[in-house]
Amino acid sequence: MDISIINENRIKISMPDDYKNINSVSSQSIDIQDDNGYITIHKDGLLVIKELKVDPIDSNEYRITLRADYNAAFGMGERFDRVNQKNLSKTIAVEEVFTRQGEKSYCPIPFFFTDSGFGVFIDSYCVTKFNFLSSGITIDISREYIGKMPDIYVFLGTPKEMVSSFTLLTGRPVMPPKWAMGPWMSGHRWNTQALVEEQIEEMEQSGLPFNVLVIEAWSDESTFYIWNDAKYDVKPGQEMFKYSDFDFTGNKYWNNPKEMIEKLHEKGIRLILWQIPAMKNTDNKQHAEDRRYVQEEKLVAFNPDGSPYEIPKGYWFYGSMIPDFTNPTARKWWTDKRQYLLDIGVDGFKSDGGEFIHREDILFHDGKTGREMKNGYVQSYLRAYSDFVGKDRVLFTRAGYVRQQTVPMTWAGDQLSTWGEFRAILVAGLSAGLSGIPYWSFDIAGFAGPMPSVELYERATQTAVFTPGMQWHSEPIFGQFAEIMPSSGGRNDRSPWNMARAHNDPTLVERLKYHYYLRMNLLPYLYSEALKSEESCEPMMRHLFLEYPEDKNTLDIDDQFIMGDLLIAPIVRENCTGRSVYSPCGQWIDLWDMKEYEGGKAIFFETGAHRIPALIRKGGALALNLGNEFKLGSSVGNNVDQYKNLCFFITGDNGQYRFKDNLGNDIQITWINGQTKSKVMSGSTDFRIIKQL
Repeated sequence: MDISIINENRIKISMPDDYKNINSVSSQSIDIQDDNGYITIHKDGLLVIKELKVDPIDSNEYRITLRADYNAAFGMGERFDRVNQKNLSKTIAVEEVFTRQGEKSYCPIPFFFTDSGFGVFIDSYCVTKFNFLSSGITIDISREYIGKMPDIYVFLGTPKEMVSSFTLLTGRPVMPPKWAMGPWMSGHRWNTQALVEEQIEEMEQSGLPFNVLVIEAWSDESTFYIWNDAKYDVKPGQEMFKYSDFDFTGNKYWNNPKEMIEKLHEKGIRLILWQIPAMKNTDNKQHAEDRRYVQEEKLVAFNPDGSPYEIPKGYWFYGSMIPDFTNPTARKWWTDKRQYLLDIGVDGFKSDGGEFIHREDILFHDGKTGREMKNGYVQSYLRAYSDFVGKDRVLFTRAGYVRQQTVPMTWAGDQLSTWGEFRAILVAGLSAGLSGIPYWSFDIAGFAGPMPSVELYERATQTAVFTPGMQWHSEPIFGQFAEIMPSSGGRNDRSPWNMARAHNDPTLVERLKYHYYLRMNLLPYLYSEALKSEESCEPMMRHLFLEYPEDKNTLDIDDQFIMGDLLIAPIVRENCTGRSVYSPCGQWIDLWDMKEYEGGKAIFFETGAHRIPALIRKGGALALNLGNEFKLGSSVGNNVDQYKNLCFFITGDNGQYRFKDNLGNDIQITWINGQTKSKVMSGSTDFRIIKQL
């Protein structure tokens, strides 16, 4: 093995064919020694890894064995079954599973770290298998398509240091724009301009603020870049469209998409359109021209016999060819076809799918095969779209792999509207953060199956207020698990107003207003925390152990999280009006009644039906955009770039808080023995400091 100490937190191990030859190296704080065919690693004089060795399984497969003491292992990408992976096995394979994901993952990442101070990343596209045993960890790895063994990276240090080091190695986070952190609305049923306008009217009548609208069923379902029922002259496959090429006269779905987008923007609402990297075999004439062209120019993935690869039967979008995003020409062709959408004001894409590699012998332009692209395909897909949309728009994606933090927003995929799925979603968000994914979201109360109960819907909304993204969505009306309630008139929208109708609960929207207003109140704080995550390469939504690694009581807590100075404890079980909350050492203040509690123990909070436990660290602060009442839950509209009343709520006698935003404000607040000082590094926004909510 060739061993290099990159820095005091990262070791690189390369394995040439003569991998049995090991070199011993050391630095100021790291000592790595050859001990008869395996290595031991000390950090600051302490034995961290007792034994690390690599043994062949066969000519292409190898097993890494790590003997070490540990109580918990975190990471492995977005995981729905458990945050602590000890005593579990995990396969790193991008897989599409419609609801009840269990041990599968849309977004696996071959990285983990332990509570005992070490972590490992396998820099490979191939499927890898991790087995977290009581006595140690085994990892089965494969040679890449060029016969090269993947590099192994070992991380040492605190949890934050290991997560940050891994993130810096694979790519700095890319932040979503500020507007993407406001509330989102989405429903697959909205397949016409009239239905979209109906939803906007319902939104305005409700008084709830929204910043983003997602349309999934907008295209012709063939090209996935032409508005449904638009009239146009068919072009050769290599030619691109302009918006002026389309005639919407008499269109029964979309009478003027450009004007629709302009009106949405006037109302402060951005538009996201659904995308899929698949080319179905349909009778659409333009799509037939496109399919002919990409086959002739070899812009899709191919089978070894020279025929285009098609997604096998039994899988989502079976029979479809897939674009080869490793080919620069294919990437440009695909995005150029969609350029006119950006030209008319589309604000980003919901980049769905990508879990489409189901054979190992598929061939790609850059020489990779299906063996590597099982995991690598979605990465190439998202990179193409990321380059295309730029930094002022957003990608909202489900599947992913290494470098997922370079995509502005990840969402948890498809779940049923059940309490069990809600608990699994929270686990997924925590494990995603522990794997270096800072900006994460989920569908409030699930998107599939029977409508959620009012209780589940309210609890999920109350939780979403404090997560990086806040969105509700619903599956196709006649989807795989669709169940339309008899009184719903064929609607399964998870919108607040439709939930109120479906459950005959006329006060629901009014009850939810507090939480939507609260989200907009918290937007300055959330965006400032997002900036800090971008700078530090740490997640916004943090498992307690990441923040308090000395507290072993946090290891198996998977239903609470830290967001800056806030400790949030969602209520994830039915018929509960409160819950036990473990608060780490220090003093904590209840955000709702301002009572103070000593940490280091579990405390039961009775919050009722309309709140979840939310605590702020004493000595911490919140940046808030408050309404004229200067209270949490006060209306400020949906304008993300203007403050009604920018306030800094500070707690305790001593503390400091740094605030930044997208408007050029950079403000340092310091308070010592109750005396407060503020320093404006830049910006001119008026603000006030408050000590009581």
